[in-house]
Amino acid sequence: MRISIVVPVYNGGEEFKLCLQSIGALNPSPHEVIVVDDGSTDGSAELAQDFGADVIQIQGPSGPARARNRGASKATGEVLYFVDADVTVPAGALAHLSQRFSNDPELAAIIGSYDDSPAAPGFFAQYKNLIHHYTHQIARPEGSTFWGACGAINRKVFEEMQGFDESYGRPCIEDIELGYRLRAAGYRILLDRDLQIKHLKAWTLRSMLVTDFFQRALPWTELILKAKNFPNDLNLNQSSRISVALTGGIPLALIAALWWTGALWVAAAQFVLLLAINWHVYRFFWAKRGLWFALRVIPMHYQYYFYGGMAFAIGTVRHWFSRAPGNPELNDDRA
Repeated sequence: MRISIVVPVYNGGEEFKLCLQSIGALNPSPHEVIVVDDGSTDGSAELAQDFGADVIQIQGPSGPARARNRGASKATGEVLYFVDADVTVPAGALAHLSQRFSNDPELAAIIGSYDDSPAAPGFFAQYKNLIHHYTHQIARPEGSTFWGACGAINRKVFEEMQGFDESYGRPCIEDIELGYRLRAAGYRILLDRDLQIKHLKAWTLRSMLVTDFFQRALPWTELILKAKNFPNDLNLNQSSRISVALTGGIPLALIAALWWTGALWVAAAQFVLLLAINWHVYRFFWAKRGLWFALRVIPMHYQYYFYGGMAFAIGTVRHWFSRAPGNPELNDDRA
């Protein structure tokens, strides 16, 4: 099976070098490696050329959606394997993908997950990458979204879907949106827990909050409401929805306690319930990084649910405001 690897890059730095080295160690080798340089100023294009990749340079940064589409348009393989510039790929990834697609010809796409040994040190980097690993490892194998960091797709299907939505001009939910369209068209996506890549990004508290709130939660809310598709999977499963409600209820109960002291018991009960619902998550971190790490995860996890709920509320208000009669943004095809 001919597999074309497409890597979008913008100022990839040392992580991109490690990414290319891992691609060079793949066995078997890919049919071709296409790197799309999205306006880098750090020599990423030259590094990819020295590596031997087919390099496409575009004016940017214009976002990974456009970069991936440009790379895909030049690809000649039967399968497009999209890889982010800040990950490393295991040596057997292509053999694994080839076997999966060969064994199940009806599959349109396959996505993987991060591994459980993130490269970047520090609490926030370890937490963010491990929670992503955990979320994918417990998700249903019949995927509900696509994933651009480690996602393979039949090239003809990709062309039929007209690629990623380039209106996302920065790293966002362009891959999730493609997954929604794939599922709406009746195509199958496999979430393969055994296909694991290593994420090299050194997350900070600020980068994590900005990404989760503005580049994930807000646009994902808009996509959910527009598509009227609220899958019970990944970050949107039932326990996550209950957790969001509880993290919103706790501060409300604490405010109510200013007038009624009994509300403190309500807040305490919600906190205990929240802890119980997510105990499996904290047990995972305890096993991987020890008790002290797991204890620090608890407030971070609650914070994640809180700002996720805020983003969904804000996104819902914005969505219904855009649909209000007389709003110039209201399209004729909206109900």
